[in-house]
Amino acid sequence: MKLLVIGLNHKTAPIEVRERITFGPDIIAGALRDLRGHTGVHEAVVLSTCNRTEVYCATDDGGEETVRHWLGGFHGVEHERVNPFVYAHAGRDAVTHLLRVGCGLDSMVLGEPQILGQVKSAFATATDCSATGKLLSRLFQHGFSVAKQVRTDTAIGSSPVSVAFAAVSLARQIFSDLSQQTAMLIGAGETIELVARHLHQNGIGRIIVANRTVERAHEVAAQFDGFAIALTEIANHLADADIVIASTASPLPVLGKGTVERALKKRRHRPMFMVDIAVPRDIEPEVASLSDVYLYTVDDLQGVIDEGLRSRQAAAMEAEEIVAFHAEEFMGWIRSLDAANVIQDYRKSAEQLRDEVLERAKRQLEAGKSAPDVLAFLAHTLTNKLLHAPSTRLRQAAREGDATIMEAANELFQLGLVAPAPPPQ
Repeated sequence: MKLLVIGLNHKTAPIEVRERITFGPDIIAGALRDLRGHTGVHEAVVLSTCNRTEVYCATDDGGEETVRHWLGGFHGVEHERVNPFVYAHAGRDAVTHLLRVGCGLDSMVLGEPQILGQVKSAFATATDCSATGKLLSRLFQHGFSVAKQVRTDTAIGSSPVSVAFAAVSLARQIFSDLSQQTAMLIGAGETIELVARHLHQNGIGRIIVANRTVERAHEVAAQFDGFAIALTEIANHLADADIVIASTASPLPVLGKGTVERALKKRRHRPMFMVDIAVPRDIEPEVASLSDVYLYTVDDLQGVIDEGLRSRQAAAMEAEEIVAFHAEEFMGWIRSLDAANVIQDYRKSAEQLRDEVLERAKRQLEAGKSAPDVLAFLAHTLTNKLLHAPSTRLRQAAREGDATIMEAANELFQLGLVAPAPPPQ
């Protein structure tokens, strides 16, 4: 089987494309079943975050085109619209890519830790759907181990840089004193929880957490002296919010232009700072056209993020060396699978010859032949049968001057033979 990664990310595709090719929690199981229903796709894991959508597969030859067409087709997006933004990695490159992703080396925020949890979640979902097998299971477990080593042995995660940190840093640039501001956080996942933590550490005056599940919103809000509301209550509280940061898994916007417009009127047009971290976007893009609104998407945070990356560059170089070593280690395991198949076939052939000769020896004993004669027959016949095929091939190699076969035989059988000189031209 061929190991393959097909995907698009923040480096290759704008948000307008990325938000159309996402897999929310409610559709990912069906997507995995659909993908594995295609001929030649044996194993699959789908990783979908705000910055990337990637499909990891074990396929037969020709699987790349199948998965490329499926990626857009599953979402009803024309192949020609998606394909220019899609990358593909196979074999060792696919292994290296996953290891880099898990370590945060391929993230918008170099070394950010959230991606590892997202990779683990994607693998767990695929496993629960029986979409993984020997190859991807070994690959992802290897990836988790390498990511742990990188975190332990390098300083790649030492600087407090993340999309959440960047959003709060931008808020601090706009509002010099956060103690006088109210922040509304839409969503209650890991990113929003991290945003809340950064805001709390920077002395935010008040936090409102809005989420589809109010119980989960309460869990996040309670940690930071905030209060929780349902998504349906956003319109009633939006006018209180100076800062709005959204990150949900909703396939459609949860905050529209009309709602924001009415909130601005209640605020007497005091400015509102908004960051939409989600992909697909949580805030309608048209909101950016409103006066007194400063709306940023996840792509707009890149400049803020860049400032905090310099301290991670040296650590990233160390991490790349670790990744390269372990990528080759994994490829060695894959190559060993080929050897295992050859060994298994060779043993099966040898055991079949053994059984045939042993049966003949038993018949000779039953016919009254002496045990020494039968043992001599057994040893002689079995030796000849086991050596016949390799001996024939070695004689042919010698006649043809095939030094490669002769050298391989020297190494394989540890014979110390001298390879023949090539035949005269």
